[in-house]
Amino acid sequence: MAKVQDLYGLMVFDEHTMQERLPSATYKQLMRTIKDGAPLDLEVANVVAHAMKEWAIEMGATHYTHWFQPLSGITSEKHDSFIDPIDDGHAIMSFSGKELIQGEPDASSFPSGGLRATFEARGYTAWDPTSFAFIKDEVLCIPTAFCSYNGEALDKKTPLLRSMRAVDEQANRVLALFGEPHQRVVTTVGAEQEYFLISEDDYKRRLDLVLTGRTLFGYSPCKGQELEEHYFGAIRPTVNNFMKELDEELWKLGVPAKTKHNEVAPCQHELAPLFANANRAIDQNLLTMEEMRLLASHYNLVCLEHEKPFEHINGSGKHNNWSISANGKNLLEPGENPMSNLRFLVFLAGVIQAVDDYQELLRMSAASAGNDHRLGANEAPPAIVSMFLGDELGRVVDALIEGRDYTASERTEMDLGVAELPNFLQDNTDRNRTSPFAFTGNKFEFRMPGAEQNLSDANMILNTAMAKSLKEFADELEGFSEEEFRATALEYVRRTLRDHQRIIFNGDGYSDEWPKEAERRGLANHRTTADALPCFVSEKSIRLFEEFAVLDEVEVRSRYEVKLEKYNKTMNIEIRTMKRLVRRDYLPAINDFAAEIARHITEVRAVLPDADLINQESKLQALIDGAAEINRQLGKLHELHYASLEIEDQQERANMNAHQIVPVMDALRDAVDAMEIIVEREKWPVPTYNEILFYA
Repeated sequence: MAKVQDLYGLMVFDEHTMQERLPSATYKQLMRTIKDGAPLDLEVANVVAHAMKEWAIEMGATHYTHWFQPLSGITSEKHDSFIDPIDDGHAIMSFSGKELIQGEPDASSFPSGGLRATFEARGYTAWDPTSFAFIKDEVLCIPTAFCSYNGEALDKKTPLLRSMRAVDEQANRVLALFGEPHQRVVTTVGAEQEYFLISEDDYKRRLDLVLTGRTLFGYSPCKGQELEEHYFGAIRPTVNNFMKELDEELWKLGVPAKTKHNEVAPCQHELAPLFANANRAIDQNLLTMEEMRLLASHYNLVCLEHEKPFEHINGSGKHNNWSISANGKNLLEPGENPMSNLRFLVFLAGVIQAVDDYQELLRMSAASAGNDHRLGANEAPPAIVSMFLGDELGRVVDALIEGRDYTASERTEMDLGVAELPNFLQDNTDRNRTSPFAFTGNKFEFRMPGAEQNLSDANMILNTAMAKSLKEFADELEGFSEEEFRATALEYVRRTLRDHQRIIFNGDGYSDEWPKEAERRGLANHRTTADALPCFVSEKSIRLFEEFAVLDEVEVRSRYEVKLEKYNKTMNIEIRTMKRLVRRDYLPAINDFAAEIARHITEVRAVLPDADLINQESKLQALIDGAAEINRQLGKLHELHYASLEIEDQQERANMNAHQIVPVMDALRDAVDAMEIIVEREKWPVPTYNEILFYA
């Protein structure tokens, strides 16, 4: 293995490479675009394109692509070669500034929620210079935004970039009140990615995993995660080799992969990177997910990124660690004495206001058919959005609300009672793994998003809601003299915290009492995707996005339609797969085994008429009764399924899927799973959880 320093960023046209290969004047102009948001000049783009092409060819690239994120949430790419034929029958390798900054993929086949008709095919991709180009599989990948012929955003990146601009503008208004010069303010993200690795052989024998990403059937394994020995446990050699190759490939692509470990559930693992600006971090997370899926096959493994691939054990999330940075300074850093750090308190109050005012939008950002199986279980946050501040910060907030003085507590020195072990200082706050939105020192960890989701939506909403909070502060405080500012600002913070105190909850989010308490506080509890999505198109939400030019009403409604359509299509695929498996695999296996037992009873009775066969007869009766129950639930599911397909309104169909069909799917699953522990192992048509989760 090469040194990490030599590997890191090897396949990325990053700042270091730009500085080496671009003329000084061009480099400086490009940096003004990347760091200060200055417009990009075509002449600069031409010089950059030539240098980028020369570098890419030296690194083995033959093609380039505009790499973008359509509303499906995954990444898309169309490869064009650098070849430019000339008259003498030969070819040169060329790449212009125009080709760098603009592409024209067909937009008709991507989800648009009604923004584009099928016959309206033209779309545009536009270079995002704030996220570095990279080489993947001999292709120069240029991160881009994607819009329609008329300029509507058809992707996840464009609204995210708009929301980042909104935070930059409003945060600078606030910082100016503190006497600070204009500076580049960005939101930063660290995306912790959880995933499962299973045997490719088992995967191929599970049609439900292949078609839906999750097991639609499966009895609880004899051993799950109850011994708690997998979390941070020794990594099995095959998985360790996969992780090493993954690290190397990600480092080459400039992805700052930092931490890797076994997660709580068997076969579950996690990768956590260092922070980057939100836009680049999300690009890197999508690239990480792709590399995980591709590299797993090198080890006869399959990477599962679904939120809940297996019942009875933990599912997978993607923790969105979010903060705000101004020229490299973290604006959510409390400092030694948060109570006297007015700038921190202003930004903290802004976050609390943003999360409380737009809690439903944040819940909506994490809504998906897969995540419905994860949220609310004792492994992930509940579907109720709340904030955890911890003891120290919680006491600061209480003191501010009550208008009393507060003295920071001394950090306790921890003495473990063993002379050889060093003493260390206890943190001022513990962690709360049941909280959807927890303060963790100098950032907030939004723990609701599922492993399979694109984090652009969550961060776009967080950023826009934060911009709204900052704007309201600046609107009210601008115009006060320097002498008046601090007292007025502190009073504003007190009022904001008092008005939004209901969102703060430092207790156990898994407790039975919390939903009742949340309802008393007036917090929303949208348990399913169907319940969560309508808030996206509420007047309040549309006003928010339009105020900061992040999305217009047409773009908002299109995204709502795309999310509804994806949910309903996912449900349709799961229902069809479930019915097919029951009819063609599970019922035949159950009936065959029942017939075998019946033959056995008949044959024994022919020889020993008085033989005690009560156990065999009991098992046969259980199989007959089980098959009857499966057929009953299958009939209900089939009837409801076809009724749902007749519903044209996508929201009504989603409501039916969530509230009528899912309970029947659960009942059908229970009926089939009950038979798994009765049918002889060799007769069961698919690998069971015991086999899948505990491969050698």
